[in-house]
Amino acid sequence: VEAIDSSIRKLSTKEVVADVVFKGVGAITESDVSLANSSKGFILGFNVRAIPQARDTAKRDGVDIRYYSIIYNLIDDMKKLMGGLLAPNLKEEITGNVEVREIFKISKIGNVAGCYVKEGFIKRDSKIRLLRDNIVVHEGNIDSLKRFKDEVKDVQQGYECGVTLQDYNDIQKGDIIETYAIQKEARQL
Repeated sequence: VEAIDSSIRKLSTKEVVADVVFKGVGAITESDVSLANSSKGFILGFNVRAIPQARDTAKRDGVDIRYYSIIYNLIDDMKKLMGGLLAPNLKEEITGNVEVREIFKISKIGNVAGCYVKEGFIKRDSKIRLLRDNIVVHEGNIDSLKRFKDEVKDVQQGYECGVTLQDYNDIQKGDIIETYAIQKEARQL
């Protein structure tokens, strides 16, 4: 028990702390399940099993009981569980560079930017930055993306398109629309 407790506590970091509420030897009992339920935790059993009443209580209360017979499997699972609690690393990837070549004022819609995709692509659900003289003047989302009169999901490099932005109408000729995506990378202990 002490070896498992020590190994689990060593996995703790500044961001994620393993809190062993109770440790003991012998079969897993109903009181163990009640303690796990009240502390919003789970039970690790090493070379033991839960008694039938404890299994029923755990099932009823939604308490997870995990059984192990190899200590390395237990430690690896705890690493994965604790790693899942870490906030993911966010990485930004620029996916497109779109030049605003003309502005069309449409009464019910507002300003529509006539654009040319210089690099990459632009997608309907892309996050965007509007650059004017290489200064970010707006960050947001695309409201509509059209090729000719048809709404499209994406436009590739070398093609023209019409773009309107959500909650922003002050787009000007010569602006650059930079599209990007946020990639989430899972962290590990």
